[in-house]
Amino acid sequence: MKIMYRLAGLLLISQAAMAQTDSSKTRTELQEVVILGTKAQNNNPITFQNLNKKEIDKQNFGQDLPFLLNFTPSTVVSSDAGAGVGYTGIRIRGTDPTRTNVTINGVPINDAESHGMYWVNMPDMASSSQNIQVQRGVGTSSNGAGAFGASINLQTDALNTKSYAEVSNSYGSFNTWKHTMKAGTGLLENKWAFDARLSKLASDGFIDRASSDLKSFFVSAARYGEKSIFKINVFSGKEKTYQAWNGVSEDILKSGNRTHNDFTYPNQTDNYQQDHYQMFYTYQFNKQLKAHVGMHYTYGRGYYEEYREGDKFSTYKLKDTLFVFNNKVLDTLTSGNFVRRRWLDNDFYGTVFLFIYEKNKLNLTIGGGLNQYDGRHFGELIWSQYAMGGKINDYFYEGQSHKTDYNIYTKASYKLSAKMEGFIDLQQRRIDYKTKGEDLNSGLYMPYDVNLTFNFFNPKAGLTYKLEQSANVYAYIGVANKEPVRSDIIQASNKSLPKPEQLINYELGYRKTWKKSALSLNLYYMDYKDQLINTGQLNDVGAANRVNVPNSYRAGIEITSGLQLLKKLKWQATFTYSQNRIKEFTEYLSNSDDYTAPQTQVIHKDVSIAYSPNYIGSSLFSYQVLKNFEIDLISKYVGKQYLDNTESESRKLNDFFVNDFRFTYDFEVKNICKSFRIGLQINNIFNVKYEPNGATYPGGISSTGIRTDYNYYYPQAGTNFMGNLVLKFW
Repeated sequence: MKIMYRLAGLLLISQAAMAQTDSSKTRTELQEVVILGTKAQNNNPITFQNLNKKEIDKQNFGQDLPFLLNFTPSTVVSSDAGAGVGYTGIRIRGTDPTRTNVTINGVPINDAESHGMYWVNMPDMASSSQNIQVQRGVGTSSNGAGAFGASINLQTDALNTKSYAEVSNSYGSFNTWKHTMKAGTGLLENKWAFDARLSKLASDGFIDRASSDLKSFFVSAARYGEKSIFKINVFSGKEKTYQAWNGVSEDILKSGNRTHNDFTYPNQTDNYQQDHYQMFYTYQFNKQLKAHVGMHYTYGRGYYEEYREGDKFSTYKLKDTLFVFNNKVLDTLTSGNFVRRRWLDNDFYGTVFLFIYEKNKLNLTIGGGLNQYDGRHFGELIWSQYAMGGKINDYFYEGQSHKTDYNIYTKASYKLSAKMEGFIDLQQRRIDYKTKGEDLNSGLYMPYDVNLTFNFFNPKAGLTYKLEQSANVYAYIGVANKEPVRSDIIQASNKSLPKPEQLINYELGYRKTWKKSALSLNLYYMDYKDQLINTGQLNDVGAANRVNVPNSYRAGIEITSGLQLLKKLKWQATFTYSQNRIKEFTEYLSNSDDYTAPQTQVIHKDVSIAYSPNYIGSSLFSYQVLKNFEIDLISKYVGKQYLDNTESESRKLNDFFVNDFRFTYDFEVKNICKSFRIGLQINNIFNVKYEPNGATYPGGISSTGIRTDYNYYYPQAGTNFMGNLVLKFW
């Protein structure tokens, strides 16, 4: 009923009359309007990279979408399970997923409270993606949380004018499977088109018990008129993954055990389902004016289950157990073993819109969005070692949140002269956030009752100068403001509530194409004010939440190049050199002999920001053996990274250099199928032992000055393979 109620509201915009035409050019232009509000164009002074449908399909062997973006500049990807299936992560310019804005067809996807992006909830989304644009830096105005390092904008499949069917199957190491079926009607006589995809992925994972069981579907229906497109997308993902998110401790890793998993409880799993409903209407009033409105609803629900050993009864609001004999208390039990589930149930819905006006030298876009999030967090105890007298469906913590996010922007490009074009983008964003309840953190209950409002003005401007027909330079400055995430807020009081973060982003770039080569060079400076980092400081309610540091920055140079070396051999490469620094902050260490003692303060000056390598490079050699037979050698280098902001050599990730081979062969089998593709990807061909991600937890400092830290790492698989077979029918 909840879903039907939301959709009933959405259907109000579908009553427009639509004339009919066969103009493919008009259809293409109108389809592009769907994401023009967030997508950068070649004449914009924005640093970005596009992946088209052909490039996506070539790489899509079954790994999660972050691994398909591994070749984009300044990017580091990782996998909890070690093989690219399940929980995966991506950092662009050193910034984590909570600072990377993600949209699908212009609809915000990041979790409204944590700002996280969980690709595991949308398995095989690449199979329904027409193109992907990665913007680095602040970029253009977007819906959802502010971009503090990058934006990833996906556009789902565009119109196939002809009917088709496709079957794709992949198999590889660690018993990894991917099955995908796609079909579409093409453009019917009544101007409707229908498309559908069904996917199933499963993997045992490289790490012990790090299995994944993922399912998804995508369904689309669209009607194409002379001046309009009406489109409905419904897609869903369901995941069950065995937890591997704790990583491998440093001691165990040094012993040579790279696949260790601390969790041994059989159902130590994460379980989540997310359903997306999108509806769009695009209309072209005349040659100058186009409009687009979208309605969306996302329903997410799920839990992670975990075995807890030796927890206190008070952790679950249970009384101690007394053993009594002949009216005498023989013993008192205060702790035991439990199995619990931590739940999240949420609704996210709203509208996005834009108007585009083009005439003479002016391209003007006015757009925005209104989005509402309603979320519920609660904990459920499902098993206890002892009969404790609890009630069915009792929750040991519970909280509710409501977040309203409004934004409106005006974006314009204007040709100042035959060679120069100006760009301006002004966004006003308001967030109303209410959350009330209690949360369980490290065995302590934290009640919270928060009602906050944030108002942000995010201006952006730039110039593009055409040096010649195939070369231009650009300059850009953009401002982004970002509210704290849920954990920052609920673990604080009014006295320790962190301030919003601000970023001023400067970009200076050069782009040039020749007949057989291309070059893109970009200089960037990202100046942060009040960036939130972990310092170990305990606030006035005893929580070690993130703290604002006044001044920090990221500065670097990015180079992207392509070269046709020989008739059948081409080379593409990216390279990033950066400095990512915090000018000064104070680290706080608890006394490991007496945790009630005051914390020790250590001042750090001019230190590297955690998870921010100075060097990142990638290389792709592609050799065309036959007309449709290619061999690729893919290389990736990532410099060392620090696990915290102290720049300590004892808490770091070593640099690594990894190489993959990929073979793809497309051919036609007459009278059977339109296209037959065989692919094989051999990852980490030199069996390099490396860890692109990790974590460190300070144990404190003793009274004699001995510091203890606990480091954990996420080892990636050695040499492994994925084979792929794709049949396309028309």
